[in-house]
Amino acid sequence: MANQQPATRPANPRFSSGPCAKPPTFDLTKLADAPLGRSHRAAVGKDKLKAAIEGTREVLGIPADYKIGIVPASDTGAMEMAMWSLLGARGVEMLAWESFGSGWVTDVVKQLKLDAVAKTADYGEIVDLASVDFANDVVFTWNGTTSGVRVPNGDWIPADREGLTLCDATSAAFAQDLPWDKLDVTTFSWQKVLGGEAAHGMLILSPRAVERLESYTPAWPLPKIFRLTKGGKLIDGIFSGATINTPSMLAVEDYLFALDWARSVGGLEGLQNRANANTKAVADFVELHDWIDFLAKDPATLSNTSVCLKFTDDRIKDGAAFAKAVAKRLEAENIALDIGAYRDAPAGLRIWCGGTVETSDIEAMLPWLEWAFEAEIAAQG
Repeated sequence: MANQQPATRPANPRFSSGPCAKPPTFDLTKLADAPLGRSHRAAVGKDKLKAAIEGTREVLGIPADYKIGIVPASDTGAMEMAMWSLLGARGVEMLAWESFGSGWVTDVVKQLKLDAVAKTADYGEIVDLASVDFANDVVFTWNGTTSGVRVPNGDWIPADREGLTLCDATSAAFAQDLPWDKLDVTTFSWQKVLGGEAAHGMLILSPRAVERLESYTPAWPLPKIFRLTKGGKLIDGIFSGATINTPSMLAVEDYLFALDWARSVGGLEGLQNRANANTKAVADFVELHDWIDFLAKDPATLSNTSVCLKFTDDRIKDGAAFAKAVAKRLEAENIALDIGAYRDAPAGLRIWCGGTVETSDIEAMLPWLEWAFEAEIAAQG
């Protein structure tokens, strides 16, 4: 059949899974109020940082007695800080079903050298959650950014657990329901669902996590950038805007704008609805085309942010080369940028469906995906 290019193009071709698309109303003038050239310890800087913390609490519905801190090095820094500061007091179970979760296993087993139980699953699956022993501390990712799967809910985490739960929620926060009463440590970065700028991480601690910090000293030395306590007490300033190191006030202003935009679309519920609508558009496309499918095997675990796809057509001779060629065609036409699968993941595509993406852009992009697929099949001969 003739492979004619579709007539409609996405208004915004940015479907990267991080850094992700900016909110639709963004432009640089929105950051004009950033206190550039001012100390982050001046009153204006402290006020901005505190607004970022309390805005996070408001939009995500985080309990008042949970601590929220802005820390360096994005989600990675927040997770490393938590693991190095908290683990070792009791047994540890590491749950991994994608690249970043596997990285946390490596850190705990090879760097901290803890005798941890590592439970892993292939890309597209998650581990048997019913088998987790919560007498241990449990470390896991809520949403697998590189595998397109997520934890369906928090029902598997008991309220009377003995250990702590440490949750990397970087591509779940602001798009999925996070049961705060089941999460003792939660981390994410600004660059995902709200489309913020990179390099800053969020560290959220329950009262149980704070108690552990104040009662346990790890066997290993902690670099200054990781230290959350002094003299056996939590450094409370970290959780009120006195950051460990100098933050970018331009990035802070950008995050404040994103939080305001989130409120304008209905807060957390509005953001979830937008992500769900985007994912449904992709699901409808997958249902109609037998040459493509989700990497996630169980619909109950399908991510509504980092949607990972695989090609299933028997005519494809080299899956990795084919997927790269399709992504390259779409980028060359300025239809979809940065949608190749993560480097450690199976061959395929990854389409970001978080709330900053407009459903109309997803719907305009998908016919082009079909066009690129047909063009590559024809090119194979």
